[in-house]
Amino acid sequence: MTCADVSGTTVEHVPVLTDSLAEQINLPPDGVMVDATIGQGGHSYLFGKFLGPNGVIIGLDVDRKALEASRNRLRELSCRRILARANFARIAQEVHKQGIEEVDLILADLGISSSQLADRQIGLSFQTDMPLDMRIDKRLTTTAADIVNRMDEKSLADLIYRYGEEKASRRIARWIVRQRQRERIVTTTQLAKLVCKAVKWPGRGQKPRIHPATRTFQALRIAVNNELENLKELLTTAPALLKKSGRIAVISYHSLEDRMVKANFKQNEKQNIYRIVSKKPIVPTKEEITRNRRARSAKLRIAERQ
Repeated sequence: MTCADVSGTTVEHVPVLTDSLAEQINLPPDGVMVDATIGQGGHSYLFGKFLGPNGVIIGLDVDRKALEASRNRLRELSCRRILARANFARIAQEVHKQGIEEVDLILADLGISSSQLADRQIGLSFQTDMPLDMRIDKRLTTTAADIVNRMDEKSLADLIYRYGEEKASRRIARWIVRQRQRERIVTTTQLAKLVCKAVKWPGRGQKPRIHPATRTFQALRIAVNNELENLKELLTTAPALLKKSGRIAVISYHSLEDRMVKANFKQNEKQNIYRIVSKKPIVPTKEEITRNRRARSAKLRIAERQ
């Protein structure tokens, strides 16, 4: 593996934990489902097959290309399909816009799809050289390049530590600031190589579980797309949208997201708002991980409205 490589290859996006979701969630034929991150429509298609003409899928996504793909995938379903280019932080507004007050299911898969990782216009991956952008929603104005080239060293270190849980954040920030004084950092491989140098990788006998730049890239992506703030809004809004016995299912991929979901579900359970369906997170089987390596870090938590 070279410094700019990542493990795995770009593959067609495959929805994760479909068997577990199917086991835990039963929608009535006239049910209303909100797929808060519809992506290419994999999860919506799974549930949509059981919805009749009076059923409704409301699909949200900020990625225009993903919405186009999901529209094509879901067109054979008999249920009503409403797709909107909107962040799930606006879930209440988008649902109420359709004259719907309550829903049976809110599903949010917080992962990045393989097609997004491969999209040069988004610039998330350092597997190939891409512009350092990271905006999944192109209506946002701040890119990852803006952050690494403008933010002061301490704030940058704090951001990488907070959102990436990167122990070498101060050293990485120092190297970034030094480098940008010579030239702007504008591509993903530029940044990845810089992080490798900052942490002195590869070194003798070093076999990291993940690429050294992974956590820095995660931190920047979270910051650029306001991911944790948007997740907080979704979790805060969800109880008022769910019918009695309606369920919320959230699939997370790193500890920051999972801790937020876990804490929110526990707090709502204490207030008799939720019943937690999955006391421990549901994780992929070995067989699923073999079929789809991107599923390996997925954690599914489900709660039911009381």
